[in-house]
Amino acid sequence: MQNKFEKDIIKIDKRVGLLYSAIGGGILKIYPVPGDENNTWVSQPETSTANFKGTDSVFVRQSLPVYIQFLQKAKKTNDYAEANKILEGIKTFQRKFGAAVIPTEKTIDLEISYNKIQPFQQLAKYYGFASLFLIIFVIWQIFNSKKWINTTVKVLTYIVLGLFVFHTLGLVSRWYISGNAPWSNAYESIIYVAWATMLFGIFFGRKSALTLTATTFLTAIILTFAHQNWLDPAIANLQPVLNSWWLLVHVSIIVASYGPFSLGMILGIFALFLMAFTNAKNKDKMDLNIKEITVINEMAVTIGLIMLTIGNFLGGMWANESWGRYWGWDPKETWALISIMVYAFVLHMRLIPGLRGRYTFNLWSILAFASIMMTYFGVNFYLSGLHSYASGDRVITPTSVYYSIGFITILGTVAFIKYKKYYKN
Repeated sequence: MQNKFEKDIIKIDKRVGLLYSAIGGGILKIYPVPGDENNTWVSQPETSTANFKGTDSVFVRQSLPVYIQFLQKAKKTNDYAEANKILEGIKTFQRKFGAAVIPTEKTIDLEISYNKIQPFQQLAKYYGFASLFLIIFVIWQIFNSKKWINTTVKVLTYIVLGLFVFHTLGLVSRWYISGNAPWSNAYESIIYVAWATMLFGIFFGRKSALTLTATTFLTAIILTFAHQNWLDPAIANLQPVLNSWWLLVHVSIIVASYGPFSLGMILGIFALFLMAFTNAKNKDKMDLNIKEITVINEMAVTIGLIMLTIGNFLGGMWANESWGRYWGWDPKETWALISIMVYAFVLHMRLIPGLRGRYTFNLWSILAFASIMMTYFGVNFYLSGLHSYASGDRVITPTSVYYSIGFITILGTVAFIKYKKYYKN
């Protein structure tokens, strides 16, 4: 078993090798092979073994080194005319022999604009600012419903709707650029979960400012998490195993189900916060808001459970096409089933006399989310299976997990004390 130092050395070696390959042109597959039935493109060092003849052979061997030479000269003189001629020659060669697979000018321009704007990094920031102001003014609105406060909340709501439209356009852009649904890798699935969370938050929060506030706050956190250094935001080719119509149906539904579950989790936290800050003076107002978000929480969890169940059945159909069986007790499949059972129990708790109550339901909507996190992330790292991507790596549980457990324990305890003091089941 490799220790952390050895793994870091291996990662550095890979990065140095990648840099060396980039400098030497080894990873720049910019030359399409004429007449190749697979539309193969090769890098400049590979052109010597590919099927290039005559003047084409001379061009592919010399164009890149000459371009780099002219580019270095242009940096000193600020005259890029000669370098641009070579670059245009390479583009002409690509269009001539790689027309079947070369992206259109619109696609290229859109990808350049997308990379310049970095929409989801910007959205993480703007959702964060919007949620901060919403939290301030919505809490203020609970205790003081002045007209200007209500107007401010409405303006902030429209801003969030505008951000959601921008979020949607960002996903559509990735779809158009890559040609594949924007939930085919870890990064895309996270920004898609953020989109689904915001979608259900807007749907359920039409008449509930607290719901919209909680959703905006959570969406900002999800998008911030998506830009951790271990996730690659680059638009890449689709993995062959995912090149299926089922990617559109199974993955879209089962990953989107994490949206309402995430919404239920954050609403549960907000409900416990309201309980924790309840006192004799604000009891009635707090009770009204707790009832409101608990009802919405229950609807969100119900929809999430339905979507997860349907997605699991569709996954079985895809598995039958791919692996010749509907169910194989693969860890990902098993944990999806566990999540279904956990949330089914949460929804049926109201039928058990000793487990009834708004406090219990909201607390369990938070605790149950751990099963979703295990299904979504944990399986890939802790267990080995057909859906695992890090098997064999030494598992390191993030410290945020322990902080989260401590936070929920403290919040749940304080909320329980206040709930027993001021409310009846």
